[in-house]
Amino acid sequence: MTIMSGALAPPEGGQHRRPIIIAAIELTARAGWSAVTMARLAELVGVSRQTVYNEIGSKTALAEAMVAHELDRFLSVVSAAFERHPGDLVEAMYDAVRSVLELADDNILLRAIASATHGTDTELLPLLTTQAGMLLTGAKTMLVDRVLSYRPELTPEQVTVVIDVVVRTVLSHVMQPSDTPARTADALAWVAARVLGVEAATPPLRHA
Repeated sequence: MTIMSGALAPPEGGQHRRPIIIAAIELTARAGWSAVTMARLAELVGVSRQTVYNEIGSKTALAEAMVAHELDRFLSVVSAAFERHPGDLVEAMYDAVRSVLELADDNILLRAIASATHGTDTELLPLLTTQAGMLLTGAKTMLVDRVLSYRPELTPEQVTVVIDVVVRTVLSHVMQPSDTPARTADALAWVAARVLGVEAATPPLRHA
């Protein structure tokens, strides 16, 4: 799914695109966004600087590609969680939220963003946050479709409201956790079950 603009570089690309993006994420986490240059990425990946430009396009497009890469990882774990629980919406939501929070706990790009908000690298943050609305829309659209497939006793519009609340709450816990992933996921799954009007096969608040 492509939710970034991709105006400066195609969403796909050649064999070197993914290694370049991963190298950029790791370099950003290690040395800051200001240390990321096309020449440095070319050196790390073992390609020419022109190849980096051909695959990425610009540094702004690189920031977008980095966010898209990480979003794909998060959406993949969410999809996998729902696929593991085709008959239990509450357990699927618990599994999805827990998986996202556990992935975020060791996510070097998110740590880099958090560092930027504290003044260590203010150039990176605007490039990432300008895409926040599109990222939220992509995540919520996928989740609404998933939840509706369980046929809850709510209208699509009502389900959209529930998912909006859940997604924004999960994002707040990604950036500033207040409990373990398991306990946070447990609480959110319980709240979602009550609002969606579905029964949980597993006792709610199991980690309380």
